[in-house]
Formats: sequence, structure tokens, C-alpha cells
Amino acid sequence: MPQSPDDLDAVAVRTWCSLALAVLGAEREEIDAINVYPVADGDTGTNLYLTMESAAQAVEAVFAAHETVPGPAASLPLLSDAVRAMAHGALIGARGNSGTILSQLLRGMSEELATVERADGAALRRALQRAAALAYEAVAHPVEGTVLTVATAAAREAAAFGGDGVAGVARAAYEGARAALPRTTAQLAALGRAGVVDAGGRGLVAVLGVLVEAVTGEAVAVRAKVPAVPAADEDCSADHSDEGGPAFEVIYLLEAEDAAVDRLRRRLDGLGDSLVVVGGDGLWNVHVHVDDAGAAVEAGVEAGRPYRIRITHFGADRTAPPRERAQRAVVAVVPGEGLVELCAEAGATTVLARPGEPPASGELVDAIRRAHAREVVLLPNDADLRHTAAAAAQQVRSEGVRVALIPTRAAVQGIAALAVHEPERRFDEDVVAMTSAAGATRYAELAVAERQSWTTVGVCQAGDVLGLIDGDVAVIGTEVAATARTVLDRMLSAGGELVTLVLGDGAPEGLGEGLEAHVRGRHLAVDTLLYHGGDQASPLLIGIE
Repeated sequence: MPQSPDDLDAVAVRTWCSLALAVLGAEREEIDAINVYPVADGDTGTNLYLTMESAAQAVEAVFAAHETVPGPAASLPLLSDAVRAMAHGALIGARGNSGTILSQLLRGMSEELATVERADGAALRRALQRAAALAYEAVAHPVEGTVLTVATAAAREAAAFGGDGVAGVARAAYEGARAALPRTTAQLAALGRAGVVDAGGRGLVAVLGVLVEAVTGEAVAVRAKVPAVPAADEDCSADHSDEGGPAFEVIYLLEAEDAAVDRLRRRLDGLGDSLVVVGGDGLWNVHVHVDDAGAAVEAGVEAGRPYRIRITHFGADRTAPPRERAQRAVVAVVPGEGLVELCAEAGATTVLARPGEPPASGELVDAIRRAHAREVVLLPNDADLRHTAAAAAQQVRSEGVRVALIPTRAAVQGIAALAVHEPERRFDEDVVAMTSAAGATRYAELAVAERQSWTTVGVCQAGDVLGLIDGDVAVIGTEVAATARTVLDRMLSAGGELVTLVLGDGAPEGLGEGLEAHVRGRHLAVDTLLYHGGDQASPLLIGIE
């Protein structure tokens, strides 16, 4: 069916995500400053930004995939593809209470918009109503005066709008949210004492404001005309925090069935507060504040498979001064869960890059902040993360942290760098030693071809095993073990003293032991280290030092 000029399409969704990311980035610090509920930890703006960043990246990935298809008509994705990607990206990247609720709002919208042939004003109206209802369902104990109240007001005004144009419905929703935001100060005691509006609600007003801009091309004011920042002599985080609240925030993604999640909700509700569980179709994002973080994680294990587990300690005394920064830390991106423990033992704060889900710059910034050090060495361990890591380093440098980015292109180079890390050395000397160790490590990996394509060594067919050395295809084989042996022999022909093998879950049984025996038999005086990387994209990573 032809697209009406007043319909919402994939391009408008892409524009909306981009504008929302920009406005939340601009408003982040001010939204953080008014964060007094449910915990005055000053991160609502940051969490909304990181959640939206993940959503925007997922949408960009959909467009990038379609750009490879020839022909102008085929170059644009369907609306359903864009909104599903937006919701999924927000779900896997949701941070904190506010970000988790935002992800559920976007999921509610996607459930309606992904099922219609024409996303006109009526469809957008239903999407906003579904979003508000789904967000309420996700929160164990909804409280008025929060982002839920603002979302409901937006949906109500959209429903009351008489026309069917997308622009009119979007503007009605924005005006409804904007009018509801000042009222939150009187609806929630913590906000009234601080003299501020709800931080999450303010973020939602900004997001709905740029939705209007995305569908009309006309910018609107995204700030409510109310006191939005505490007076100079008032510190919300100190004066109005809930000092009797739980000590930990626990967040994780969970693969589980619906029935198991229902039981999990009841279990976590008895352990703490601020419980929000969002998602569906087997994938969930769980957020809760508890005193026993271990019990919250164990409950997730009983329900299914939790991963990307993040535990933040609020501190027993939230009025106490910030803890002293460590002198130096290392932050490393790792491609599989099996390397997390290895890197942590070496003193690194880790960021997990699951297959097909590279970390965003916001995740790297968050990890550097969690390391809480004056000096940080950042190991991206992936050539494709070069620009993302550079952006994260630059952002944190503006906060007074000294950050050195070592351009490691593979996890095995990061392992080599960590092996020579000496926190007692001068920073520059430590960075030089780690850079030298990484640079002296050649790297390779095995991959399975998904389709027929040209490579630097000839044509490969779907299912062929590719041996990539230093990022380029060097060997095409038909079997993993034989291809790995060929790659090892080719690399060791130029010399080497230590071989590092990192096996993925998809590696054939006995591969590691077989390759160790091969190196012993063919290459004298070469040592071998064997690690299990877990759920990584490649069945085998190889490093040669």
C-alpha cells in the first residue's frame, strides 16, 4: 500500500531515535541533577541516554543491512523491522529504573506499530495507549508522580485528539506529557521536598517532543516551564534520599519462559523494591533494588539464564562522601563470558560483547566510571570498536579521568597486554609496555562463511571454514581442526614463543587438546595456553607472541 505523507514510516522512526538520543545527551546532566526518586543516585538522565543509544544503534543496523540490497525501493526497511529493532535495542541496553521503563514504553509502541499496514494517527494513538499500559504492568508497585503518570497523560491526550493525522496525535501526546510533568512535584512527596519534577518524566517529555519534530520537521520546546534544577543551596542526593532503602541495584538480561518470569516477579518482590521486569518472547530485562544481590541473581538462575549482570552498590550511608578513587584501572571488552573471569583475575573491569551485539560507547563510559580510577587503560579488543572506544575515552577525559586507549584489535592482544600490566609502574610506562605486548601479538580467528563470496585467497562457499590472520582471510578450508592447524603452521613459520588459544562454545570437541598436541609435535620450544571463551562469535581465537 502506498505510504501517505502523514503516515509514520521507518525513516521517521530512525529520525526519532536519532533526535531522542541527541536531546537526551544534551539534557543528561540536568536530568541527573533532579533524580531524587526512587533513589537519589543522580543517574536517570544517563540511564535514559544509554537506553536510547542502544535503541538507536539497533535501528541503524537495520538500515545498514538494507543498504546492501540493490535498487531504491528495496533500500528502505519496513516500519515493522524498524520498530522491532528499536524495542529490542532498548530492551538489551536498558539501564536503571528509568531506562527499563522507557524500554517497555518503546516495546508497547512496537507491538502496535509492527502489526499495521498503515501507521497513521489512529495506529500511533493505539501505540501510545499500549505503551502506557504495558509500562504500568511491568512495575511491581506503580507510583503516581513518576514517568508512568506522564506516559498515561500523553496516551490520554492522544486518545482525545479528534483527528487521525500522525502529526496531530504526536503533538497531542507531547502536550499532554508536558502538562502532566509539573504536576508530578505535588504528586510525589520526595519531589515536593526537593522542589523538582520527576526526572524520568522530564526525559519522556523530551523524547515525545522530538517525536513531533521527527514527523513534522518542526522543533518544539522540550523543557517544561517549571523549576527543573534544585536551588543552589539544596543537594537532592544528600537531603532527600531514601536512607533506609536497599543497598544494591541489580540488573540483568534473562532468557526465560513466561511462567518462570511470573514466579521470578513474586520472588524478587519479596526481596526488595523498585522491581521492574520488561520484555517478552523469551527475553527479559530485570531490574530490582535489594539488600541481598546474590539472592536476586540466584532467583534469575532458577527462572532461566541471566547474563549481562550489573550490580551497583548504593552504600549503607548515602549521605557519605564518595569513595576515594583508585589510582589505575584497566577496562577490557571481551567477546565471551568465559574470558570475563580471566580478565577480572588480571585486575580488569570487563564489558561483555555478545555475538552480534557490540557494546555502545555509553557502555564503555559506564564501565570506565565503574572502575572509579584516576587513570584508566582501555582495551577495545576489536578493530570495529576503534571509533566507539575513542568516543568513550574522550567523553570520560572531559570528566577529569586520564584515559589511554590501546588499539587492541583482538581479545588475544588484550590478554597479552594484561599479562604485562603493572599498576605500580608510572602510567606512561605501563601503557607503553602494554601497547608493546599487544603489538607483538599476531592474531587469527576462524569463521564459517554464511554465503558465497570473494576473498583475498579465492572464492568461498557457504559453510566453508575461513582462517583470518590479522583480519584478512588467509585460508579456506572445509573442517575446523584442519583449517586451524594450517593457520597455526602459517603463523608460526614466521616465529613465535607462545600460542594462545581461546575456544568458543561452537568449537568441536577435543579441538583445543588436538591443537596443543600439534604445536608440541611440529614447533619445538613453543608454549601453548588454552582458554574457554564461552558464547563468542568465533569457534577459535589464536594469538602468537
